Amino acid sequence: VEEVWLPRADALAEAVAAMAVDLRDVPLLSHTHGQPATPTTMGKELAVLTYRLQRQLRRIEGAEYLGKINGATGTYGAHLAAVPEADWQEISRTFVEGLGLTWNPLTTQIESHDWQAELYADVARFNRVLHNLCTDVWTYISMGYFAQVRGQGTVGSSTMPHKVNPIDFENAEGNFGIANALFEHFSAKLPISRWQRDLTDSTVLRNMGVGLGYALLGYDSLAKGLGKLEVNPQRLDADLDAAWEVLAEAVQTVMRRHGLPNPYEQLKELTRGKGISAEALQTFIEELAIPAEAKVELKKLTPAGYVGNAAAQAKRI
Repeated sequence: VEEVWLPRADALAEAVAAMAVDLRDVPLLSHTHGQPATPTTMGKELAVLTYRLQRQLRRIEGAEYLGKINGATGTYGAHLAAVPEADWQEISRTFVEGLGLTWNPLTTQIESHDWQAELYADVARFNRVLHNLCTDVWTYISMGYFAQVRGQGTVGSSTMPHKVNPIDFENAEGNFGIANALFEHFSAKLPISRWQRDLTDSTVLRNMGVGLGYALLGYDSLAKGLGKLEVNPQRLDADLDAAWEVLAEAVQTVMRRHGLPNPYEQLKELTRGKGISAEALQTFIEELAIPAEAKVELKKLTPAGYVGNAAAQAKRI
């Protein structure tokens, strides 16, 4: 985990962070519940995923690796029989900590494996965030927000030569699914051992490398896919320009600030289920009983410009 998995996971998280910074100023129409919503930027949405990945990495980097040396059932029976005057608990602690491990002072025949269950659960959660990244980017590709760089030996569809399929993201999803099926079983199974010892953990632990291996395959596929992406600003701008209704949030909030009655209900009547044109929204704003300077600021708003501090958030990641 420390020598192979963490460096690769770190590198992938850094690649996503770099994309977030690069795309911080690219406006993106949000889609909460699959419907047009308050705009953001592509970089800010990647920054959200980056923060989630970084948080899991911090947990994994801080994981405790426990060890013990206390006899067949954790009682120091043989130790005390051989050298009864020795402080075997202190000897045990010193020996285990000397190996760079955290000493577990109370065990059965085995170290209880709780720390391993915690570690594999965190690795699985890291993979689940990446799975979320795969599905989001796959959907953005399907909407035309991202294009995939042609060439690089890509065949595309077997019968439809116009297509460049998002196979890297699909392969990554599949590998994360297999890896997490194993990790989730590890997390559920490893804390359980009948009485003072059973061997069910032994066969399970032999597959730790298999789970990590599938995760690494997923990271390779995802990194390859991210390297092929190009933003399609024309498609992004077109969807934003067709969704002036997303500015209803800003307008009704300013109306509320100036004490106008029922601002939410007025904007709901104006926009819900039918959208609205730029001209219709400008007319609505002009008729509002709010200060002239407030009208001027509202009329300056466009869907592409209504992104708050999204770019700054992405830059900070």
